[in-house]
Parts: sequence; C-alpha cells; structure tokens
Amino acid sequence: MSTTDAPKKPRETDDVPVPATLRKSLKNRHIQLIALGGAIGTGLFYGSSESIALAGPSILLAYLIGGFAIFMIVRALSEMSVEDPKAGAFSYYATRYWSKRAGFISGWNYWFNYILVSMVELAVVGSFVNYWFPAIPTWVSAAVFLVLITAANLLGVSKFGEFEFWFAIIKIVAVIAMIIGGLAVIIFALPTASGIKASFANWFTVGGGFFPNGLMGHTDNGWTGLLMALVVVMFSFGGTELIGITAGETEDPRTTIPRATNDIIWRILVFYIGALGVIMAVVPWNTIDGKSSPFVQIFDSVGIHAAAGILNFVCLTAVMSVYNSGLYANSRMLYSLAKQGSNAPAYLGKLNSKGVPVAGVLTSAVITAIAVVVVFVWPEFAFNYLMSIATIAGIINWTMIMFTEMKFRKVVEAGGAPEDSNLAGKSGQEALDAIHFKLPFAKVTPWVVLVFLALVVVLMCFSASYRIAVIAGVIWLAILFVAYQITQAKK
Repeated sequence: MSTTDAPKKPRETDDVPVPATLRKSLKNRHIQLIALGGAIGTGLFYGSSESIALAGPSILLAYLIGGFAIFMIVRALSEMSVEDPKAGAFSYYATRYWSKRAGFISGWNYWFNYILVSMVELAVVGSFVNYWFPAIPTWVSAAVFLVLITAANLLGVSKFGEFEFWFAIIKIVAVIAMIIGGLAVIIFALPTASGIKASFANWFTVGGGFFPNGLMGHTDNGWTGLLMALVVVMFSFGGTELIGITAGETEDPRTTIPRATNDIIWRILVFYIGALGVIMAVVPWNTIDGKSSPFVQIFDSVGIHAAAGILNFVCLTAVMSVYNSGLYANSRMLYSLAKQGSNAPAYLGKLNSKGVPVAGVLTSAVITAIAVVVVFVWPEFAFNYLMSIATIAGIINWTMIMFTEMKFRKVVEAGGAPEDSNLAGKSGQEALDAIHFKLPFAKVTPWVVLVFLALVVVLMCFSASYRIAVIAGVIWLAILFVAYQITQAKK
C-alpha cells in the first residue's frame, strides 16, 4: 500500500479539509457496535426458524460450535489487522503475505459477495415498508434506501460509524427486550399461548427432547439434525469479519480491534444462544414453523400483540444496516484492490477531501442497483442462483483468511513484517512472540477451522437448496482465476 494511506495527523472530524487520505475516525464505540451489529441481522430474527426446525433445542450446540469457528476466523484476521491495519484487509493481506493472485481472488470474491447480499436486502426492504404503506411499490422503497445509504457513505467514515452505531443499538435493544420478557414469563410462571408452562426443562421434554432429530437423519422433507443445522448457522454469522475492514480507519486499532474481537464470544452467547434458549423455553420448539418469526411468537406470549409491527421496524433497520455495512466494505475493498496495481482500475483508488473513496462507493451502488433490477425482473432466478454464490462466497472468504494468517506468520518469522509494525527488525521465534494479538494455538487452529469449513461444504451437498451453492462456488472460483490471468496478460 502507498504511504499516503496514513493521515499526517489525527483528526476528530471528517469536516476539516485535509489532503486526500483515509481518516482514522472510527472510535472504540463505533467498532464495538459495528462488530456487534454484524452478528445480528435478519438471519437471527427470521432465519433462526429454519435452524430450529432442523435441530430442535440442540441448535444451541450448533450456534456454540459455529460461533467458536467464526470467533477463531475473526481472531486470525484481527491478528493481522492489529500489526498491519489497512483498508480492504482481506485482499491486502492476501496480496502482501500470500500472492497477488490470492489478493485478487480474495478481494473480488468479498466485493461480489456483499454486492449479492446488498442486492437481496434491498429487494426485500419493500416488503417491510409495505407493512405500513402497502400502496408504495417495492422498487420505490429499494431506490429510496439505496440513494439514502449511498449518500450517507459519501459523508465520511465517522458518519458511517454513527449510522451503524444507532442501527446496532436498535437491534440490541430488541433482542434484550425479548430475553427479559421471556425470562419474566419463566420466572413468574405466566400463562403462554401454547398452554405449556414456560420452563428451560422444555428443552428436554418437548417434541423429542434436546436431540429430536439426532446428529443427522433423513425424513420425507430431506436431511435434518444438528449437523445439517450447522449450514444455516454459519451463514447467520456472515458479516462478523467486518472488523478487519475497519482497521485501516480506526483511531487506535492496537487497542480497539482486540477488544471488539474478544467480545464476539459473549455476543454469540447472549444474542444467539441466550435469545434462542429463552425462546424455546417459552415457545415449544416444534411449534416454531417459520410462518412467523420466533421473536414475534415470544412477544405475543409476553402479551405485546404489536410484536409483528415492532419486529418489522427492527428488521427494516437491520436491512439498512446490512446495506450500509456492505457499501462501506465494498468501497474500501475496491480502493484496496486499486492500490495493489492491476487488480482494479486506478480510478477506484482516488479519495475525496473527506477521505472517502467516492468512485468505489458509487461504482458499488450502481452495480447493486442493476442487480436489484434483476431481482425484480427475475426473482426466482435471482434468489435461487445468484444468492447461492453469495453463500459459498462467505466460506471462500473465511477459508482464505485462515490460509493468509498462516502465510502471515511465515513472513513475520522470516523477518518480513511491515516497517511501521512493532515487529519490524525482528525474526524467528522472537518475531512470533512479539505479535500483539495472537491467534490461540496458531499452529493447529487454522487447520481445525479449515477442516470444519470443509465439513460445512460437504453438508451443503446433502441439501437440495444448498447443493447448487457448492456448484456455483466452483464455477465462481474458476471465473476469478480466469479473470486474474486476463488482467495479467494485459499488463
């Protein structure tokens, strides 16, 4: 990366005219809530119904196992981010410590992943708006939110941080309110809609007990069980790795990034395991059929019959949060790819006076808008095929993070750490020992995570709805390899 990526002096605001550089304006509270918000989305509020149906109460173990894996993935990324904080972390680190080809694939894979995720989020935003205003066409809602969020991203990174801070607050309050309400039903033995007394014992006594479908089994509806639920669970954690993208614009990454990363584990315990555990104690798991969110069902049990409206508002903010984060991540990824040379057009590496890669923001917004049109014109094609690429793209990204971390350690051990790092001038075991935020058990952890991700891919092949994702992933990787060769041939 160019030495111009670091500002000459810290700034407290994006409004002070300075040379075009990325601003280290994201404060600790921004990073904490960005990391937390990334782990809470529509996948929890609505997608948890599918995972509960597959595994019953044992879904809590699935979230614990998957959460441990994603925690180690983010720890691996944060290890590099603390020592070498740069925009477009995945692509930069893969290029710097692995190869230019790896950087190209990692960067464009992550960019396209978030384009597809943003596309679907914007496509469904109209359904949430129609809950209150059914006369508004869904494409109008998508267009309005696309323009608003794009404009917000052009204001500067601190403004992005503020938006994400408040989006996350709304989601956190909703989950905590649900947990407190559910605990009140359990503690005071309040009557429930099902007629079954609310109790944590329901995990073991209702609908076949804790493991109603075992580790893996087959029914008329397909494969079920704890292992199959892992597939759904892992996709719920997509976005948690956004911490790494923010490192290049964080005021004090050496302190902030480790704190935000380590807090991921309790977020998973509270907001996934805690929330779903309370839900299944109040609402029998076998009555959660996906027709409505389990969060709506538990709010109804508490007696708040406006639950659907409340959750609709929360999900609307969650959708805006996903697109806001996606546009931020994509613009920084394009900026990083452009700075790496021929990996992206040079114009994407330009910044405005506020330190915003405007070309990256606008390019990503335009591509997303085109993709949203595709959704509205061919909805079945878009959701069944394009999103399958997005799901496997997440696993590709996590896999490359683990391989890159191992490459990073080899470079550090050989004395090749960045000159502005605290590791500069060190080599061998001395350099490895000096890493500030180490990945635990770094010699074996990456391989354990990689085996786990490979297992998830194998399990995807057992599901008709996910099998196409595996096929699409192979095709997508082939396209990226060919694209890289074409860009290099033009040099």
